[in-house]
Amino acid sequence: MMNVLLCFGTRPEWLKIKPLTKVLDNYELLFTGQHTDLLDKVKTDHVIDLKDFGNRLDSIIINCLNQFPSGKFDSVLVQGDTASAFACALAAFHRGMKIYYLEAGLRTYNLNHPYPEEGYRQMISRLSDVNFCPTQLSMDNLLHELVKGDSHVVGNTVLDNLNSYKDKCEYQNKVLVTLHRRENHVIIDRWFRQINKLAKDNLNIEFIFPLHPNPKVQKYKHLLTHVNILDSLPHPMLLDILCKCKLVITDSGGLQEEGSFLNKKVIVCRKTTERPEGKKSGHIYLCKKPEQLNEMFTDLIKSFSVKAKCPYGDGNSSIKISDIINENF
Repeated sequence: MMNVLLCFGTRPEWLKIKPLTKVLDNYELLFTGQHTDLLDKVKTDHVIDLKDFGNRLDSIIINCLNQFPSGKFDSVLVQGDTASAFACALAAFHRGMKIYYLEAGLRTYNLNHPYPEEGYRQMISRLSDVNFCPTQLSMDNLLHELVKGDSHVVGNTVLDNLNSYKDKCEYQNKVLVTLHRRENHVIIDRWFRQINKLAKDNLNIEFIFPLHPNPKVQKYKHLLTHVNILDSLPHPMLLDILCKCKLVITDSGGLQEEGSFLNKKVIVCRKTTERPEGKKSGHIYLCKKPEQLNEMFTDLIKSFSVKAKCPYGDGNSSIKISDIINENF
């Protein structure tokens, strides 16, 4: 029976790996060290010690390569677009191990947006033997790039966590806001001013903002005088708010998928998105500049519901992936 090493180091990675732990018979967990609070919640088999090599990205890659475990596993599964995902894929490649890549094929085709994630995505898919793609478009990207590994459309595993929430959704006078991406750090004050203006001009709507702990985000929280600021929330509590809100304002990739699955419209505060399927289905609206936010919000809050099918999966992705892994053994 194949034993798979599942690699994760951040909360978003764990949310997408977790559904697989419920359906795979044989696996080990490797924690790559970024979000250390996960060690209190998840029982892991292997842990990378993130020793400091000066630059954080360098440190993650060097430590993952140096400390990649040996064990009774014959394949590795990595998820997403972090430095650690790339390092684990590279370590497995050096050892001649089979590599499964979860959430493969997402592309902006701009190496600077998002940086460095877009580069990692492209490199990991080249190293992987099997690419698990969330959508047909993401698989088409790999076919267009002549990526040689096997590719399968399976949906996104993060939606497997949401099946129990599907029937709880409603539309209260609430807006969920999250902003944290590196590309927005240099203009985070402009985003905050626009969000606060929306809250001030729409006092009948509660703007709920679980604030990311990054100091570059926290630095400008004093600008959010009319916003309900919360500490970073556990995922179930975030989903409870998502279920009740009318609209989402975010730069998060996961919330684009989760909001779409729960029939919410999502304003994406970025210059581009690697999840363009939601734009076509009417779930996602790209806001490229803070100064465009007011007009977009005013239009969308008038017709906040969306009836189209979620383009990112049906909530059963982990089962499809497990079947493919078993067939590959």
